[in-house]
Amino acid sequence: MNKTLKIVLIVVGVLVVVMLVAPFLIPVNQFRPIIEEKASAAVGRKVQLGNISLSLISGSLSAENLSIGDDPKFSSAPFLTAKSLDVGVEMMPLILSKTLNVTGVTIASPKVTLLHNGAGQWNYSSLGGAAAKAEAKKAPAEKPSPTAGAAEVSIKKLTLSDGSIIVGSTNSQKRSTYDHVNVTASAVSLTSKFPVTVAADLPAGGKLKLDGTFGPVDQADTALTPLNAKLNVAGLNLASTGFLDPSMGLGGIVDLDANLSSQGGEAQTKGNAKLSKALLVAGGSPAGVPVTVNFATKYNLRKDAGVLNPSTLNIGSAAAHLSGTFQSPGDETIVNAKVEGENMPARDLEAFLPALGIHLPKGASLAAGALNTNLNITGPTNKLITTGTVGLYNAKLAGFDLGSRMSTISALTGLKTGQDLDIEKITTNLHMAPTGLEAQNFLAAIPALGTLVGAGTLDAKNNLDFKMAATLANTATYTSSGGAPASGIGGLLGAIGGGKGGCKGATIPFQIHGTTADPKFVPDIGGIAASLLQSQLGCAGGTAPGAKTNLQQQTQNPADAINALGELFKKKKP
Repeated sequence: MNKTLKIVLIVVGVLVVVMLVAPFLIPVNQFRPIIEEKASAAVGRKVQLGNISLSLISGSLSAENLSIGDDPKFSSAPFLTAKSLDVGVEMMPLILSKTLNVTGVTIASPKVTLLHNGAGQWNYSSLGGAAAKAEAKKAPAEKPSPTAGAAEVSIKKLTLSDGSIIVGSTNSQKRSTYDHVNVTASAVSLTSKFPVTVAADLPAGGKLKLDGTFGPVDQADTALTPLNAKLNVAGLNLASTGFLDPSMGLGGIVDLDANLSSQGGEAQTKGNAKLSKALLVAGGSPAGVPVTVNFATKYNLRKDAGVLNPSTLNIGSAAAHLSGTFQSPGDETIVNAKVEGENMPARDLEAFLPALGIHLPKGASLAAGALNTNLNITGPTNKLITTGTVGLYNAKLAGFDLGSRMSTISALTGLKTGQDLDIEKITTNLHMAPTGLEAQNFLAAIPALGTLVGAGTLDAKNNLDFKMAATLANTATYTSSGGAPASGIGGLLGAIGGGKGGCKGATIPFQIHGTTADPKFVPDIGGIAASLLQSQLGCAGGTAPGAKTNLQQQTQNPADAINALGELFKKKKP
């Protein structure tokens, strides 16, 4: 028993000595030209390695400072650099016959730079194409051998650990960086598909994971290689991707689950996306409610153009239909989409309004109403322009007393709207850009007041600049609480209609300044506004031809009434 133990210990000791001494006896650096040659032929780029060492314990060759050249049409800098490269090998063939059989490749801390040019081509498109073409030409019956041509590549396991990917354009110095990238692939071959898993940290936080199959490598363009995978994106900050201009202050957080497939240069995606904290105009605030989209797309990789199939966009229980096209002819992705929605509950949309730069007055809320939209979204993704029509119907703005807000206007009309504002309808032609909103042909029908018309803008700093005119309804009262004609301008307007509101459609011009959260209603005296009032001062409300109204008896010149308005608001007509 003791002799057996001694023999075992001697054998183990010899093996330990061999494992420690053998790396110094085997000239492993002689394999560096072979490895560089095989790797260069496989990727179609110049591959360089540093010093190579051998570890019998792990059964691998280790090389320092891996470098893979870039496509010279894109850059003279390396496409990939790494601190080290470990190549797993079969030890006995290596020791006995100096035959190199690769079982696995591990690249530590690689740094990859992905660039696209103005034509939409990527610098990785030419990777491996020549080698794939060479292997594809071989007779099917021909079996690959470890000592065959340099173009033959088959790796049991390929690993890229803790790397970083830098994405950018040849026409710009801006770059987006994806850190902690880990890639694992098995049974890697240029002429067959193989499983691959990719995980990465996204710029400014978030995670990406892709799990599927890749290959065989396209002989003409690696970018066209077939792919079938599931993609999960969590917490992608749009402002950090390079798709949006950071100076515009736009952004949002995207979560996505999708199935990807690519075959013959046609890529398809289908899945769900959620956009949280959306910010669509400069000066806005992140939306308090997410937008979810069930989508399906088709994209032609050769033409860099795609179609967004009819999809559903949801904000709470509000649903809209989304469809369109998109293309990437160069550095930009250009969108042409349409959004249509009918009878969308206003209450569900309220929390999304800040993303558009619209903040309801403090204490106010949309208690009721339905929204209709018919919008076109066009332009590059970092400068989208939205145009179309928007309509709000049968709405109630709770906690908003328009009469008190329009206190100076109320001095003209005796307007009292109550604590809640009922809205029959609001319609407008909308133009929205990252710099702000513009509303044309604005029309609001408010039973307690009448009809408001006008146009204006909401800029990137949330400043309102609207020029409006209120055509008073017959229900608007021009008398005091006791039934007698109101004093001051109220009396003037009462006189226009014989003291009974008989001047149907009397118009009060005004401006809206301030912000959406704190609007300021200011009478517009002079200029176009004055001419609007002058047209109303001739209103006789049933007076016989040639007869004078009470107002005309008091003020023979309509300009006197305009000046009277200016006196009331301490703003005389120039």
